[in-house]
Amino acid sequence: MDVIRLEKMLFYGYHGVSKLEKELGGKFEVDLELFCPLNKPGRSDRLEDTLDYEAVYKIVDVCTHQRKYNLIEALAENISKTLLNKFSVERVIVRVRKLNAPVKGVLDYVEVELDRSRNET
Repeated sequence: MDVIRLEKMLFYGYHGVSKLEKELGGKFEVDLELFCPLNKPGRSDRLEDTLDYEAVYKIVDVCTHQRKYNLIEALAENISKTLLNKFSVERVIVRVRKLNAPVKGVLDYVEVELDRSRNET
């Protein structure tokens, strides 16, 4: 199956368990792998035959800002379900990274990855 990737989309959101995270917010990165046939757009060279990357980005933006999640797992689940419902994709892999996660230790980020298929929705 063919794949379209959108990587390192950056959003500012108010997700986390602590009150401070929900008030101050933080940066979140999202990566997507969208599995769909690309032979038709490869031949036609027409936007209407493929996924509109900007429309995909806007969906992720809305998912990131429409509510405050305690867990990035829940945010990633909402993104995957929304993409599978809105677009003609067979499978989606969503990675959400919480930059500067409030962990007593030194790390760049915490990341979750979900792999969802159309037949699971």
